Amino acid sequence: MPSIAQMTYQPPNGRATPVETMTFRQLRDRNDGGTQRADFHVIGLVDAGHGAATVDFASFPLEPGSAVWIPPGAVHRWDDIAAVWGTLVLFVPTAPVTDVTRRIVADPDLVGAWRLPEAERMFVDAARAHLVLETAAAGPGCAGEVPSILLSALLGRLRPPHGEAAAANRVFRVFRESVETHFREHHDTLFYARTLGYAPRTLSRAALRATGRTAKGCIVDRIVLEAKRLLAHDRLTAASCAAVLGFPDPSTFSVFFRNATGMRPGAWQTAALDPVG
Repeated sequence: MPSIAQMTYQPPNGRATPVETMTFRQLRDRNDGGTQRADFHVIGLVDAGHGAATVDFASFPLEPGSAVWIPPGAVHRWDDIAAVWGTLVLFVPTAPVTDVTRRIVADPDLVGAWRLPEAERMFVDAARAHLVLETAAAGPGCAGEVPSILLSALLGRLRPPHGEAAAANRVFRVFRESVETHFREHHDTLFYARTLGYAPRTLSRAALRATGRTAKGCIVDRIVLEAKRLLAHDRLTAASCAAVLGFPDPSTFSVFFRNATGMRPGAWQTAALDPVG
C-alpha cells in the first residue's frame, strides 16, 4: 500500500477534494516506517495511547490531548504509532478559506507538536467530528467549499502556538517569506534587504527580536534545514545538494555545512540514515 507521502487527493470514488481525514489505524496500514515528505499539511490529533513522531529531525511525543503538525516539505517519520489512536487531517495549503487560517498555514515557523488547552478540547472535537463526517460523505457537493470551511473552523479552534513573534513583526514576516522563496539562489542578507527595501541592519534587528538569530543566521538555518532534508530523505550526494542549493561547487557546500553543523554532509547523512549504528 502507498505511504502517506504517496497519497493524493483523489479518493476511490473519483471526487477531488483539497481536504481528507484518516485514522491512525489507517495510517498504520500505510506506514512503511521510513521518512516521508509530502506537499500537503498533515495534522494529527491524538485521543488515546502514546507514541512518537519525528518532524524535521526533532522528536515529538504523541499522547492523549496532543496535536502534531507536519507542514509541506517537512521530512517526517512516524516512529511509534502502534498504540496511538486519533485522527489525521490532510489538506493542501490553499484549502483554508479565511484570512486568519491562511496566515496560520503559511507560517514558516510551525511548531511540531503541542498540547491542546483543556478548555478548547470540546470545540476541537466538535469541529473535527463534523469535518470527518463531511469528508467521509460520498454525496454531491463534498468536493466543494464545505470541507474547507470546516477545516478553517478546526484550525481556528486548534490555535497552534506558533508564529507569535513573526505575526507581531512585519519586517521579519516579509523577510522570512522572501527567504522561503529565494534561499536556494540567494544566501546573502544584502539581496533580501535590497529586494524588500530595508537596510541589512533593519532585517537583522527584526530577526533578532523574533528568533534570537541574525538575518544571516536565519538564512543559514533555512539552507541547512533543506540540506538535511535532501541528504536524509532524498539521499542526495553533497555534490547534488550543492547544485540544488546554489553553491558554486561541492567543496564550498561541504565547508558551509560543516561550519553550521559541525559535521561534513556525508558523515551527517550516514548518521541520519543509521541512527542506531
